[in-house]
Amino acid sequence: MRSSNHLIGLLNFATFLLSIPILGGGIWLSSRANNTDCLKFLQWPLIIIGVSIMVVSLAGFAGACYRNTFLMWVYLFVMFFIIAALIGFIIFAYAVTDKGSGRPLSNKAYMDYYLGDYSGWLEEHVAKDSNWRKIASCVRDSKVCQKMGRTVNGVPQTADMFFNRKLSSVQSGCCKPPTECGYTYVNETTWETGGGITGTDPDCTLWNNDQRQLCYSCNSCKAGVLASIRKSWRKVSVINIVVLIILVIFYVIGCAAFRNNRRIDNDEPYGEARMTKSQPSAFQL
Repeated sequence: MRSSNHLIGLLNFATFLLSIPILGGGIWLSSRANNTDCLKFLQWPLIIIGVSIMVVSLAGFAGACYRNTFLMWVYLFVMFFIIAALIGFIIFAYAVTDKGSGRPLSNKAYMDYYLGDYSGWLEEHVAKDSNWRKIASCVRDSKVCQKMGRTVNGVPQTADMFFNRKLSSVQSGCCKPPTECGYTYVNETTWETGGGITGTDPDCTLWNNDQRQLCYSCNSCKAGVLASIRKSWRKVSVINIVVLIILVIFYVIGCAAFRNNRRIDNDEPYGEARMTKSQPSAFQL
């Protein structure tokens, strides 16, 4: 009995530790939501799941230490739904980030991003006017475009140097006009029409050298934000899948240990049903 309780307590402590990367992933998404991804609700399901695992694990640990059957039942019952919620979140995260990626460009280290390459719930949520106004304001306030400026020996970098930079999706989509528009590079956030606009993309006419406007109204900016969100979600989902597999293994072992405790409490010999316990022999003296 004591060894089973020790095993359950150890598993609960390990489960408590597993809640840390889930909670950490939610906090990381929260930090990204405040400066880069700018979508401020995606982190909450992870944070809630992480805190729930932490609290339930403590309840299970206490139940194992004090042989409190009620707490153990609570642990097993609630953990089942937490695992189900984590599975649902992982499926949802992969489903809404299934499509979309940047398009490589000739003689450029960065990529261009197009809203038409994305679809589904996440694209509709980000592109919705009421939501995009808040997201665009967040991107602007993060000063991600102003931080692009670089100099070499006090001299602003040349066009060739800029073209060889690996820009983030938000920088590429929001801080410069689409490449197909044919704008001429002046500096990181200032571009001139030169011989005139050559592209047919509606974003070509939305570009503005005003540092408060740039391409924040462009579809390319929305696509860049979506690409950033997709990358963040995929990173967190990989961690969640690993944690989920370990959680399921621990849960199955915990169920077996709890069942063994119940068997011992009921004085049931291992491998025998209570109806088949040995009876005193009629011929025993």
